[in-house]
Amino acid sequence: MEQKTILDLKDAIEQRRAALSFRSEPIPEATLSEILRLGLMAPSGFNLQPWRFIVVREQENKEKLKACAFNQRQISEAPVVLICCGDRTVAKPEYIETIISMGKETGAVNDGYAGVMRQSIPQLFEYHPSFESIEAWTNRHTMLAVAHIMIVAKSLGVDSCPMEGFVAAQVKEIFQIPTEIDVCCLLPLGYATEPFKQYGGRFPSEQVCYSETYGQTLRL
Repeated sequence: MEQKTILDLKDAIEQRRAALSFRSEPIPEATLSEILRLGLMAPSGFNLQPWRFIVVREQENKEKLKACAFNQRQISEAPVVLICCGDRTVAKPEYIETIISMGKETGAVNDGYAGVMRQSIPQLFEYHPSFESIEAWTNRHTMLAVAHIMIVAKSLGVDSCPMEGFVAAQVKEIFQIPTEIDVCCLLPLGYATEPFKQYGGRFPSEQVCYSETYGQTLRL
């Protein structure tokens, strides 16, 4: 069944807030499926898609997760919690080949570009000119997908609450997350109860956006 949006893109962005509490009402399967489908269309370097999501819906498991997250109530209240992770194994040759095969099936990758990928991707992670560690790179890309998921969810009437207050080692142990997978954030999803978190304001663009070089005033 096609999922119709409740809010358009502009309204979804402007109205999204971190939910302080959730109702127990479940998210319909079709809605959750669409949130994940569209969220996973986020961009990633070389299309490596290093994000991994554990979908937690069983109350027992949510309680375990809550204990790893300083007992924040959103985790046990929300009908769905995503454990959002980044996979550091995406630089391995066999993984690169799966991305190349996928690209060839869609017509996005030809033999020439496949050769570029086989050469460039290992070099990216060997020299990492734009990041200090591969974890920084995987977190960067995972959060692109998390942002997409939150906006898509809001457009379908589902609220969210990105959370970084948790003990990663405990989460990894309880949910059997391999060593090479890093926990980036937790994302409860559901239907918020009042009071909603108030809009805290945003700096104007001229305060945080610059023209041509850092610190130069941007006038639009």
